[in-house]
Amino acid sequence: MGNPMKITVTLLAVVTLLSCTASAETANELALRYNKPASTWEETLPLGNGRIGMMPDGGIDRELVVLNDITMWSGSEDPEAINPEAIGYLPKIRELLLAGKNGDAQRIMYEHFRCGGVGSSGGKSKNAPYGCFQMLGNLRINYQYPHQEAADNYQRKLSLNDAVASTSFTRGGITYNREYLASHSDDVLAIRVAADRRGAVSFELELSRPERATISVKGESLIMEGQLNDGHNGDKGVRYLTKVEIVNKGGTVSAGNKSLSLSNADEAIILISTSTDMLDKEYLATVDRLLERAKRFSFVKMKRAHTALYKEKFDRVELWLGEQDNSRTTDKRLAAFQKEEDPSFAALYFQYGRYLIICGTNERTLPLNLQGLWANQVQTPWNGDYHLNINVQMNYWPVEVCNLSELHQPLITFTQSLVPSGEATAKAFYGAEGWLAHMMSNPWKFTAPGEHASWGATNTGGAWLCAHLWEHFAFSQDKEYLRTIYPTLAGAAKFFLSGMIAEPKNGWLVTAPSSSPENGFYIPGDKDRIFVCMGPTMDVQLIKELFTNVLSAASILGIEDGTTARIRETLPKLPPMQISSSGYLQEWLEDYREADPQHRHVSHLYGLYPSNQISPNTTPELAAAARETLERRGDGGTGWSRAWKINFWARLQDGNRAYKLLKNLLEPTAGDEISMSSGAGTYANLFCAHPPFQIDGNLGGTAGIAEMLIQSQDGYIQLLPALPDRWASGSFKGLRVRGGAEVDASWKNSRLLSATLRAETGGTFRVKVPDHVTAVKRNGKRITVENGYIALELKKGQEARVEFIS
Repeated sequence: MGNPMKITVTLLAVVTLLSCTASAETANELALRYNKPASTWEETLPLGNGRIGMMPDGGIDRELVVLNDITMWSGSEDPEAINPEAIGYLPKIRELLLAGKNGDAQRIMYEHFRCGGVGSSGGKSKNAPYGCFQMLGNLRINYQYPHQEAADNYQRKLSLNDAVASTSFTRGGITYNREYLASHSDDVLAIRVAADRRGAVSFELELSRPERATISVKGESLIMEGQLNDGHNGDKGVRYLTKVEIVNKGGTVSAGNKSLSLSNADEAIILISTSTDMLDKEYLATVDRLLERAKRFSFVKMKRAHTALYKEKFDRVELWLGEQDNSRTTDKRLAAFQKEEDPSFAALYFQYGRYLIICGTNERTLPLNLQGLWANQVQTPWNGDYHLNINVQMNYWPVEVCNLSELHQPLITFTQSLVPSGEATAKAFYGAEGWLAHMMSNPWKFTAPGEHASWGATNTGGAWLCAHLWEHFAFSQDKEYLRTIYPTLAGAAKFFLSGMIAEPKNGWLVTAPSSSPENGFYIPGDKDRIFVCMGPTMDVQLIKELFTNVLSAASILGIEDGTTARIRETLPKLPPMQISSSGYLQEWLEDYREADPQHRHVSHLYGLYPSNQISPNTTPELAAAARETLERRGDGGTGWSRAWKINFWARLQDGNRAYKLLKNLLEPTAGDEISMSSGAGTYANLFCAHPPFQIDGNLGGTAGIAEMLIQSQDGYIQLLPALPDRWASGSFKGLRVRGGAEVDASWKNSRLLSATLRAETGGTFRVKVPDHVTAVKRNGKRITVENGYIALELKKGQEARVEFIS
């Protein structure tokens, strides 16, 4: 027999080790937590696999689960969008603009130079050809319990580590557990309902939708099917099918007229299979195939496969700013963040953005729209479409730097798909070559001007999308990919080469007509607020960037043709960025009096971020003007506007100001009213409030945090370029840089300690050395610092660990 004392000590050591391990896991767990059911949709928890999703409210007696499919779009192609009379008015509009009579030009545009038909119907287009992204439907679960005492020990959680949500509580001495997932492996939605006492699981299921839905039961399948409005009162609308079945252990399943019920089971899995015919003409067979396949697996096996696929993307990046405070609910942490320092909450928010990208889209489906994948209405705000004057682009700002490069693909594919429509629009409205898109689009490839010139005249939406095509190359260095996108880039350039005109004062080539997104100005002698103009600063920045990227691509691919020659001839004729007498960057060719100096759009700072034409390092005077512009604009604005300002201040290398904007973005808000002047911030489930919810603010916020930690836009890597004082110690792993590398870094007392670079493609990587560093070692050996930089030559797959010694 062994020594009892030794055995006791060993057992204590094992228990202590297990306790410490569990404690460490809890400290590292990334989760949204709540101690009560959701009372509004903005408190529910989003789940998705990029194609389909759901948001359960965790109700105890009655649970509402809102279902989503990213292809649930009404509308269809609209031949009336091409307005044949518009081009006839173009010469007169340009003549008036050249004469400085913007108001007269605008009045003509309001009446004649707009899309045909109703366009987006003012953002309410569910029954118009433009269409609308819509919720799929509602699954209602009515639970029955053997005891009716009040529930206690209630917990509701969304694990970002696993992409699994859960609800648990105790009632009548029985503990009930539910788990929810949108399977990344099996492409169905699944809900597991269990209890720690046999025979205690009973519920009724109902499906519904506010309109255009037929509900039926066939066998033991609950079915919802229908067709959305194509906008022409025809039969071309998107068709959908949803089937729900119960896989039970014990108990009895029974079918009602429009419901399914389960009585006295030990456990049940609710499986939801759904699809539309937008991208899958075999959608009926798909629904059945996915459902039958899912029924063959246990929930444990499905969950394991789902989590493994999800984690392959999610686990690429880590951000450590301190232990997670999982003792408080997320809504309490959100509120407290305004008053106390909680750096780990910023890390949680950062990873939540990555979670929303991974779960909101995938390589084979549509891009994230204004609401990502999630909606609870059939008429979503602003049609839940693709706004091309910042919003859809902001959705994709984090994907490259946050190591989700393949999830750029839906936006890249969508951009290339717009070319035929964009060519028709260029010819019909401007008599120009190439292609363009204006400020809004949809899956039906809408590229025409919007129905109102105050916001619909912006014609650089396609150019902005092309910046994303280039960014994917900048981070990947994939020349074969570059060859596939070059015609799209060159086609966008051709539109501006053939469509710009010379303004009279300096002979600069400018877009005309155009606008600076949604902001207006006043001209002496005209009482109306003016939006229509020539060559707003954002247009010039976008065109210069596009032209430069085309020339860079052509050089890499060995292309020299008429387009590249015309670009070289045209580039010097573009207007320069101008600084007003008051020190801020001008938004227009002339220093007009702004209608709203604190407007939510700060479009003329596109050159600061996401572009790289304004930099404290290379253009200090313009950077100072950008700073003055931001001071003038203020730190308020809608949710996404606050997120954009985080990125601006990060590019200006002001970490504390960027952090202040992050706190502004995370200001708690409630209510779902549509407003652009109040209530902006963040809802209890950490969805960004425009208001109402728009996902761009979440993803712009994640991009902003990454921009505070790493930058690579000036031809070198800069670590911790905008580190706020509040994040004095921390580390990150797996962030990516232009040129094709992954980077890890750690710091303490606001001083960089070490970094590791892993080359995804061979090359020389320049790294800026912080001023506090006196020596640098690579893999333990001291290396040379030249003019404040080190150069790391790496082959593909090679790694270098660098220590920074103060």
